[in-house]
Amino acid sequence: MPVAVLTRARLAADTFQRLTGVAVDADELLAGRAALLGLSPQGRLSAGGATRLMPSRDGWCALTLSRQDDIDAVPALTEFETTDDPWPAVERWVGERACTEVAARARLLGLPVAALGETAAAPPRITDLGAAAAPRDVSGLLVADLSSMWAGPLCGQLLSRAGATVVKVETRARPDGTRAGPSTFFDWMNNGKLSYAVDFDEPSGLRQLLDAADVVIESSRPAALARRGVGPAPRDGQVWLRITGHGTEGERANWVAFGDDAAVSGGLVGGTDSEPVFCGDAVADPLTGLHGALAAAESLSRGGGQLIELSMAAVAATYAADDRTVETYCDATPKPSGTGPALGADNGLVERRLVASC
Repeated sequence: MPVAVLTRARLAADTFQRLTGVAVDADELLAGRAALLGLSPQGRLSAGGATRLMPSRDGWCALTLSRQDDIDAVPALTEFETTDDPWPAVERWVGERACTEVAARARLLGLPVAALGETAAAPPRITDLGAAAAPRDVSGLLVADLSSMWAGPLCGQLLSRAGATVVKVETRARPDGTRAGPSTFFDWMNNGKLSYAVDFDEPSGLRQLLDAADVVIESSRPAALARRGVGPAPRDGQVWLRITGHGTEGERANWVAFGDDAAVSGGLVGGTDSEPVFCGDAVADPLTGLHGALAAAESLSRGGGQLIELSMAAVAATYAADDRTVETYCDATPKPSGTGPALGADNGLVERRLVASC
């Protein structure tokens, strides 16, 4: 892990501690999943094994095939029938084309792809939603966490550690994908949260929760919630935190991303310009989760009333701007601190609290 990346992340963690009084180990956040799951850097193959960095005709591209739908789309991408291993055909196809062509075709098929360094560094985008309330701490507040996987759930986990009541919102038809993976990672991200299972096609209970929440975390593409009439609305003091892969403007709003390819998009890689390798394990995810929690705490200290949008690729690009030539070994392991909630285990408790708040 580049020393400069750890140094900047530690500074963000220190700022979060000053605002909330909660100590956060940045090394643990960045290396924790790899330590829990026994993963290690594999050069141009991501630590998790689903993403590859490949040379194109004029640069480097990263493609993630983590979902069955992604693998099923490979013949349409390469126009070539694949065997059980799709990667040889993908690598050959990428090597014959320009980076822009690779990215455009993959995105047309909804695949998580990146051209190395295509995204510029940018701070969180902040828009006023309503009037600010009195400045307040995170402790005792209600957080609705609609996110999944890593960046958003980590943000919710950090706010939970700071004393907030965090309600993890999922649907029974499509729960957080990490429930299907190793329980150690799901537990690390979600212990201490309440689980609220809702039907997004009948979102009356969800809207009640969103109206009552002091902070909302979501990581869907904006259109996904807008189709169901759910989204940020003017409310004095509320903080709405939106985490995306590539932002919400123009065509980027529809680009799919995971932590490894988002890091490549932002230029956050190790190695050399001619031989880049992955930097850490899906590093854009924990960095964005940390900065999301910090942005929420800072907004609350100003009184809130804001929509805060963070792009994983832009966060990665911010770190890529630092010197990455000096590296250090980072293997901090999270300590067990409880299990994550069963799906829908706290529906009754959450609904009683919402009735009481009304």
